[in-house]
Amino acid sequence: MQQQQPGSRVADAAGDVAERVRKVVEAAGCSQREFARRIVMDPSKLSRSLGGSRRFTVAELARIADAAGVDAAWLLGAGPAGTDTGARTDARTGSGAGASAGTGTSAAPAPLPGTSPEGAPECTPEDVPGTRTGSGAPEPQARPATDVLPPAPVAGRPLQIVRETVRLIAEHGFHAVRVSDIAGACDTSTAAIHYHFPGRAELLEAAVRWCMDEDTASRAAHLADAAGTGEGDAARELRQLIALQTPRTPQQRRQWMVWLDLWAEAARSTAIGKLHVEYYRQWRTTVADVLRRGIAQGVFRDIDPEAGALRLTALIDGLASQVLASGEGEGTSADDMHEALLAYVGTELSA
Repeated sequence: MQQQQPGSRVADAAGDVAERVRKVVEAAGCSQREFARRIVMDPSKLSRSLGGSRRFTVAELARIADAAGVDAAWLLGAGPAGTDTGARTDARTGSGAGASAGTGTSAAPAPLPGTSPEGAPECTPEDVPGTRTGSGAPEPQARPATDVLPPAPVAGRPLQIVRETVRLIAEHGFHAVRVSDIAGACDTSTAAIHYHFPGRAELLEAAVRWCMDEDTASRAAHLADAAGTGEGDAARELRQLIALQTPRTPQQRRQWMVWLDLWAEAARSTAIGKLHVEYYRQWRTTVADVLRRGIAQGVFRDIDPEAGALRLTALIDGLASQVLASGEGEGTSADDMHEALLAYVGTELSA
């Protein structure tokens, strides 16, 4: 059988692959959106694939198998869950049938069975070497009805790839980062990177989505913390959000550097542009909701919350860009940015 590319779509006319992925999601003990975050996949794409209106790609199934700790062959009905039939390398250790002898790095994982490029004839699990019946070939192993899938971890090779991509983009810029650089940072091969993320564009999209999800989760945690202190009001919540957006720590600066690349790419790429719109819709909605609560509490003036959120987020973006462009001890500092934002809240928003 011809080797398939990571971006190829998987044949699933009967919906069996989607059903197995659905079981993996259910066994993970989290929401569908959270599972999509763990495998760095657009939640709407996961939903459409589970619903049958879209087919999974090889790379997506590789990430699902890695996150859930199941064999990729099982997702296609060609092997039992939780076993290593050689279809994939252990993504967390680099060991297994696909590991390179004596190097400690992962060799290119074998392509998932049952896949084909768009428009090409699609193969089935019966076409997978080692599962064909007849002529003395081994019989396929049936998946036991009592298989219990392990919960999905929040780590693994795909997450490592994305985190290292974010770090390298922050340090060098996306267009200066090669796939070989990412492979070196992950101590694996370029083929293994392409197995999970077929191209640079998908890598950038995954890196941006991961930053978005991390930022959203961090905001939610800080707002919950502000509300849980007993002294939390909307003014305190807004101060928490401002502190979170001020690039002081290395992690905050890395994420802001990725945003700078996002802005540039959003002007050229439809896919990244959609992510840009989605992120700012979520971010401005968060700020507008805080302003709305503050108006109801009497701590903020009676303004249009949406317009107020637009102005404040634009000010945050502009000041953060100045901080990142300034050298140490010169230009706009993180302290300058924080003080300017608090001053704006005091003069323009506070009641």
